[in-house]
This record gives sequence, structure tokens and C-alpha cells, in this order.
Amino acid sequence: MKRDFSLLAGRQFDLLVCGGGIYGAWTAYDAALRGLRVAIVEQGDWAAATSSASSKLIHGGLRYLETYDFKLVRKALAERRMLLKMAPHRVWPLRFGVPIYQDSRIGPLRLKVGLTLYDFFAGLLGKNMARSNIAHHYFDSKTFAGRFSALNSEGLKGGYTYSDAQTDDARLVLELISGAMAAGAVCVNYCKLTGLIETNGGANGAIVADQLEHSNAQVHAKQIVNTTGQWAAGSAPGRNWCRLTKGIHLVMPAVLADEALLLTAQSDGRVFFVIPWYGMTLLGTTDTEYSGDLDHVIVEREEVAYLLAEANHYLKTAWTEADIVGRYVGVRVMKQSDKAVPSAVSREWELKTAQNGVHYSIGGKLTSAREDAAWIVNTVCAQLRLDISCATRNRPFPWAPQEDYANWSVAISAQARRLGINQESAKWLIRRHGKRVEEVLRTIENNRHLAEHIVPGLSFIYADLLFCARSEMVVHLDDLLRRRMPLLILAQLTENTLRRIAETVADMLGWDETAINREVAACLNK
Repeated sequence: MKRDFSLLAGRQFDLLVCGGGIYGAWTAYDAALRGLRVAIVEQGDWAAATSSASSKLIHGGLRYLETYDFKLVRKALAERRMLLKMAPHRVWPLRFGVPIYQDSRIGPLRLKVGLTLYDFFAGLLGKNMARSNIAHHYFDSKTFAGRFSALNSEGLKGGYTYSDAQTDDARLVLELISGAMAAGAVCVNYCKLTGLIETNGGANGAIVADQLEHSNAQVHAKQIVNTTGQWAAGSAPGRNWCRLTKGIHLVMPAVLADEALLLTAQSDGRVFFVIPWYGMTLLGTTDTEYSGDLDHVIVEREEVAYLLAEANHYLKTAWTEADIVGRYVGVRVMKQSDKAVPSAVSREWELKTAQNGVHYSIGGKLTSAREDAAWIVNTVCAQLRLDISCATRNRPFPWAPQEDYANWSVAISAQARRLGINQESAKWLIRRHGKRVEEVLRTIENNRHLAEHIVPGLSFIYADLLFCARSEMVVHLDDLLRRRMPLLILAQLTENTLRRIAETVADMLGWDETAINREVAACLNK
């Protein structure tokens, strides 16, 4: 993956996608696979905003059953099923526990009905119901407490477990961008849309600015799609279409093994998650109205206090602010609604078209973005008078191995073990890189020191770091340490550690001492 701003100028594209989050990436990938001439630009790094600030889940949304949003749940669960099959390295099963206490807002019977409906929408009833490791299951209080030992067992009556799935959201976007490039799309990060080119009231191009070289280019395109998320909401047409909410997550010490928890906040009845991720724990999320600065969204102290207080209602050992390892924030875009509470607003997606012909992607979910993007490309093709079917449904992901995944994973793990890589690191290498992990392992064969861990206690190794820096369109140290590998939120990196990492990749990224100092300072200020 090489960044080349010069490829944007002097060409006629069928489609220009503005915004490199999950919706932009799926749209560019789908359109390129259909044979369209595609360009996608992103003002920052790929997935730099909300698409790397999610709960890292591929799920139907159990809580949406309470608001009778059955269509959304069914759609998301169908996508989950397909993604688990087509991208086993990128999307993997994650089982959730739902404890039932004496004072729980939702009792066992109501929860049983909801989980049965959830499994029905997921296609897990009937003959598959016997597969109890996939369908929901009830446990008595003693068994449930043993399964989730971090929970306070006082007042615990029992609990259910059910199946969903997990991903690394930033790497999901990156893989789709890689696939789009392989299919012929021109993909440029740090490239900002500064204006539209219009003829007779219709948009037929855009002016974009290279954020690195500070030059401009005209991009000519027959169709333009805006997938900029929160920035679309700040545009003239978007202000009437969008509603923004803010969600934060905290990264906490590990308290779970390989299963997650779905919990209900005592103060307001909202659902939140406690999720194992890269050997740590994700706690989140909040859901509050947002109308602030779109370019400087921050984690507020009261939001932190809310999450800690709600989690501590359930945990044996209470968390404090001193336990927080990292934090991140995202702004969600939803359709305008008269619902007073943000969490009650539907997460359904819609496509709007402005008077100048520019299409705007509004709302949606990480899980169902592929199907929504297919609708976007269908609309574009209709405008271009092309009859080309969606190319992403049931298509293996760009980095998915061609071999049987289970057997391939066993073989790769054995190879990694021979190179001195422990089981946990091998697992995450496979999930992060898919079939490209074989390239990572080859570098270790030539230099065994590359199997060493970058930060003690975390699974990332130097071979992974160097591969990302060399092959994944990294521009800044923040790109490398927040989205290519999320070290900046999984560890409290000191200035010395940041400098050591920056010096390790400086030659391949063309950084001199001044650039190293600048990159380290930028990460320290995040």
C-alpha cells in the first residue's frame, strides 16, 4: 500500500469517495470490484475518527430488540454470519455473559425471550439449537459466577451467555482500502476535500489538498459520495439530516479471559460492555448528545466517572481513575429524530442526495456497513446507467487465506512457535494480518530479534511494527501506534519508549531527528 497523490490529477473517475472510514472503505472496495474507476480520499488517516473508536464488535445489537428495531437486528446478524465465514481472521466469535441480579431491570423470562428472538434472527434455532456453544444458554448463579469471576456474586441469581463477534475496527477499514487498491482504486490518505467543481448546478469533481506537500489537485468524477461521518453533519445539507452523539471507551486492566459482559447501567438503564481486547479490557460506551467542535472531541471527566461508577456496581474489585490505561472517543452520526434520549434513536442507515447530485451516507453501523455500501454503489451505477451486481457479498476478504482457515491457523501458529513467538502473539498476528502474516514471519527467520515484544506484557512484536511501517501507508507515528497497532491506548507509553519506536521505523518513513521529535511530541499530546 503506497500513497501517491499524483494519481488523482488528470484522470476521469466514475466515482470519488470522500471519507476513509468504514462506509467509505466498503464503498470504494465494492465499486472498484465492479470495475468502476474509483478514487477515495481521506483528510486524515484511514479510520482516524469514529471508525477506530467503536466497541470493536460485529454484532446484531441485542439492545435494539427493546425498541422493536427488528429489521436492523436481522440485517446486522445476517452480515455477522457472512463476515464470520468470509473473514475468519478479521471477525471472530465472542461470547457474552448477561448476569441476572435480584434488582436487574430485565428479569430472566424477558431476557430469555429476547435471546431466543436474537438467536432466531441469527439462524441458530431449529436443528442448530443443539449447538449450545453458539445459541444462548442459561447458567445458575454458582456456575455463572465461576465463569465470570470478576463479577460481584452478591444478589446474583444466574445469567445467560450468547454469541456475537469481535474485530479490530481500524484494521478492518485498512484491509478494505488495501482490497480497493488491489482492484484498481486510487486511495490517498491525508488528502482533504476543499471544494466541489460544479457545472450547471451539478457536481462533477472536487478540489483536494495534499496535507503533506501542501499542493492542490482537481479530481474529475461523474459521481461523488460523501462518507465523512461527523463532518458530513457539519455541511450545509447535512445539518438538516444528521444528529450527533458521542461515545467514549476506557481501556482497563484485564479482568476477563475470552468472554465479554453485557451490563445495564444502574443510573439510566443503558447497556454497556466489558470486553477483552488485546489482553486488556474495553469498558464502554456512553451515548450523549454532541454539538461541539468536530475536530477536537475529547473525553470528559464526567463521562469517565459515569463508566467507572456503572462498572463498579458489578465488579468485585472496584476500578478507579488510576486504573485507566487508555481512553478514546468517537462521534456517531444518526438520522434526525425527535427522540429525546440519544440511545433511543435508531441506528438505521440512509442515503441522501443533495441538489447538486452529491450522495451523503447518514448513520449506520460498523456491522452492516457492507450492505449499506452496496446500496450506495447500486445508486451510483444507476446514475451511470450501469447494470453491475454487488461484488462483496460472500466474497472472501482481501487478506483471508485460501486454505481451510482452521488448519492454516494451526500451521501458522506452529511456525510462529518455532520462531520464538508465544501463542498469544501468534493469535493476534494472524488476526491482524491474515495471510500476510507469512511475510511477517519470513522477516523473523532472517532476524530472530524481531520476535521480541515492543512493550512488555502486550502481544505486539517488532516484526509486526516494521511490516506495518513499511507496507501500510503510515504517515505519522500516531497512524502506526494508534490504528495499525493500538499501542497508544493499550499502554501508557513514555517519551523514551515512543522515541525508541520512532527511531526503529525512521529510516523507512524518511524521518530525520527533527521529524522524530515532532512525531514523538504529537503522540505525547494525544
